[in-house]
Amino acid sequence: MPKALWIAHVNVLDSDLLGAYASAATPIILEHGGIFLARGGSYEQLEGQDHTRNVVAQFPSLQAAHDCYHSEGYQAAIKLGEGGFERSLMIVETVD
Repeated sequence: MPKALWIAHVNVLDSDLLGAYASAATPIILEHGGIFLARGGSYEQLEGQDHTRNVVAQFPSLQAAHDCYHSEGYQAAIKLGEGGFERSLMIVETVD
């Protein structure tokens, strides 16, 4: 079964609000089998719009990634971070 990746490109607006979101979201992501592969580390922007932060998390399946995002706990974490960041977030199935 293919795994899935959350790929988030983030512009940080308020680091305290982002921190509140991240503190609440991390355990929810882990509970759904998510593993962080990249989380705000160094990067090189080769094409397209630059972002201040990039995050990649791997999930055991597309459904697990979907369920995590739509879970009550994750949606509550998003509310904690409102106004702290702008992002684009996608789920991408990996090659099996």
